[in-house]
Amino acid sequence: MLVSIAVGAQTLTVNAPSHVQTGENFRLTYTVNTQDAEGFRIGNVPEGLEIITGPYTSSQSSFQMVNGHTSSSSSITYTFIICANNKGTYTIPAAHVNAGGKHVASQPVKITVSGQAAHTGGAPKMHDDNENHQMRQAGSAISGNDLFIRVSANKRRVHEQEPILLTYKVYTLVDLTTLEGKMPDLTGFHTQEVKLPQQKSFHVEEVNGRPYRCVTWSQYVMYPQMTGHLEIPSITFNGTVVQQNRAVDPFEAFFNGGSGYVEVKRSIKAPGLTIQVDPLPERPANFSGGVGKFNISAQLNKTKIKANDPVTLRVVVGGTGNLKLIKQPIANFPKDFDKYDPKITDKTKLTANGVEGNMIYDFLVVPRNQGKYQIPPVEFTYYDTSANAYKTIKTQAFEVNVEKGDGNASAAVFAEQKNQDIHGIKMGSSRFNKGGGMFYGSTAYWVILTLILLLFVALLIIFRKRAIENADIVKMRSKKANKVATKRLKVANKLMQQNRQGEFYDEVLRALWGYVGDKLNIPVSELSKENIEDKLKERNVDDETIGKFMTALDECEYERYAPGDASGNMNKTFTSAMTAITEIDERMRK
Repeated sequence: MLVSIAVGAQTLTVNAPSHVQTGENFRLTYTVNTQDAEGFRIGNVPEGLEIITGPYTSSQSSFQMVNGHTSSSSSITYTFIICANNKGTYTIPAAHVNAGGKHVASQPVKITVSGQAAHTGGAPKMHDDNENHQMRQAGSAISGNDLFIRVSANKRRVHEQEPILLTYKVYTLVDLTTLEGKMPDLTGFHTQEVKLPQQKSFHVEEVNGRPYRCVTWSQYVMYPQMTGHLEIPSITFNGTVVQQNRAVDPFEAFFNGGSGYVEVKRSIKAPGLTIQVDPLPERPANFSGGVGKFNISAQLNKTKIKANDPVTLRVVVGGTGNLKLIKQPIANFPKDFDKYDPKITDKTKLTANGVEGNMIYDFLVVPRNQGKYQIPPVEFTYYDTSANAYKTIKTQAFEVNVEKGDGNASAAVFAEQKNQDIHGIKMGSSRFNKGGGMFYGSTAYWVILTLILLLFVALLIIFRKRAIENADIVKMRSKKANKVATKRLKVANKLMQQNRQGEFYDEVLRALWGYVGDKLNIPVSELSKENIEDKLKERNVDDETIGKFMTALDECEYERYAPGDASGNMNKTFTSAMTAITEIDERMRK
């Protein structure tokens, strides 16, 4: 009878705060008043709340003797750390456990989330595949050997536009539950983040003879846009470590939800790296801009058609490399074919090896006359990073047999040509001009003829002067530098009005680098801040103006990734770029 009463008294109690702030982490604990418990399962946590870690299991036991009578009590507590991501009122359903052979359920718990978020989005989840480690006691020191981040690049020396995989890995001997940090500001790189699972799973790696729990935190594929020594800066992450508080009173832990854990904040600094970027060898005239490993293929949807019927040539460029940055392949068609702009389809994806997949180009052409025609191969020249050499690949040639059309389309074309070239016979009455009243030979005729002759001579002089100027390529580049930069800044201004922040900063950077490259006749492979500063000094540009241009470059590269007021930052960057270009142009005209 006593055993039956004891089993009937077993309960599962829940403890959680009723009100929390958005972005706040809080504890959710379940306590069953027996150690004979198994099969614990929590109710479905609603969206808006996120389990960061748990359950942590702790047990308590106590003994008491009063007037010779001994009594004992014991309990097990299951602890979860929850993040309140979104504002609202949420109800967590009842949890369940088998206690002493009996099914026991808790009460549902209601939690109200209010206020502003401390950060956007929930912290990434961490799951530990190695649960045999021991949690450290509260107050234990955490050294740099206990928790650190390693930064690695699969290549430390590459060519321009050659992809690099940058990896951040976390190594820990302590219970790391959350990790937050600002992503690096990678100057001089076109960067794309590799999507990793939101659920971060630890695995074991041995470092210096010690087994560490390790997780790949983030990865980036970077395409260097400049040459020289490019720096990847160090960044600081803020982590939360959970430690066990063994000094807590077991009775206090029982009545207060089993809060036998403390959280310790820890800053972890990820080191920086230096990448050596070499310029590509002298580019061939037909270079596509592709760097990597590519292949090309083509197919014609039909080889036997009628005149004025459309035909499509599909060209597919595939492989691994900077596929999104390559130039469109050039397809040459016979002169009797009408050619239209191709339709471009992007079938690429970002992987740890870089951008992989295919770029598809569909060329639509219409043959106008019957006969047999040859479509020559489509060539594609790229830089092969594995062979360190330029390679030209090409498709097969195609033979098209064009038969006579059905007459409808050809008749329409002939009618259009007839209306332009052959006029109908004029009908109706005619009018005769009197002798001497004709325009030919009149004073007005000779005046107009003289003016035309003078205009011809003037245009001949103007065009000859322009041809001489155009022959001086260096001078023409310098002369058009301001105009090209102004056009790019106009495009950047439109992007700023549309609040397209990333594209805006890319366009301003292209305007600044392109301006000095054209103005100072510096090849793209030699563009660097040091070269620009030396060339400007040679052109007698003062240090203050040079400093403004360098500051405009730095501001643009910094603000691209800086948090804060996006419109205010873009306005500031746009003004700095305009001022720098205008002042350099004025100094070089003197």
